Amino acid sequence: MGNNIHWYPGHMKKATIKIEERIKSVDLIIELIDARAPISSINNDFEKIIGNKKRLFVFTKSDLADPAQTERWKEYFLNDNKDVMLLDIARDNVNKLLTDRIKLYGKEKREKELAKGMKPQPIRAMIVGIPNVGKSTLINKLSKRKAAGVENRPGFTRGEQFIKVNNDFLLVDTPGILPTNYSDKKKAANLALLGSIREEILPKYDLVSYLFNYFKTYYPNGLLSRYGINNIDDIEETIKAIGTKRGALSGGGEIDLEKTTNLILSEFRNGLIGRITLEWVK
Repeated sequence: MGNNIHWYPGHMKKATIKIEERIKSVDLIIELIDARAPISSINNDFEKIIGNKKRLFVFTKSDLADPAQTERWKEYFLNDNKDVMLLDIARDNVNKLLTDRIKLYGKEKREKELAKGMKPQPIRAMIVGIPNVGKSTLINKLSKRKAAGVENRPGFTRGEQFIKVNNDFLLVDTPGILPTNYSDKKKAANLALLGSIREEILPKYDLVSYLFNYFKTYYPNGLLSRYGINNIDDIEETIKAIGTKRGALSGGGEIDLEKTTNLILSEFRNGLIGRITLEWVK
């Protein structure tokens, strides 16, 4: 897929600087990662910024991921001494689940404050993650109001703000931030498939080809339930077959490859093709 891919807009650089400035005042980092590609959706640039701060990894969009792989990834993270929890933001009672977990992180802080005769202060948690991983949706659920803009495109959330969830903790919202570049083309393709990178970064036909080649190895019958296709040997013919079935035609009656690839990518991202995980635990 060519050379290293660069996508670091100016607002991401500014946001990274703000995170560095504010991180000293928070007690906990909550990093959201997409359950469909847990490794690709970790921003390794945060490692340098976070330092020794307590860190909780929250798997989002697990309802769209392969459940068996999600359990294996959870075990993988725990074995690596990383704290992790799974959240279906759309369905779970995220306020209670996350508040209960955050209280555990703040126990030591509260004990110190009480020992000094201080009034207990709210725990400050900073939410970080790449674009389109569910930060705004989570914050809106936690604050029970439309605190952050939500739109299904990368880089939509703007600004940075403290949000009072309850008397126990505050959240610091941050925009979605990507690493400065990826030398690993598979990670870049995974993020493009998830919609975390602007679509124009990589050709859509190449993305669908990458996805279908992945299916050949890990989900050989992955197109069967949605499209009635059980043979993915020829990628172009498979794409054309889907275009025919779905009526994605040009004005001249030919298969419109752009319409077809757009359709496939949209249906993959929305979980209509099936519960697919793009990274399997090795």
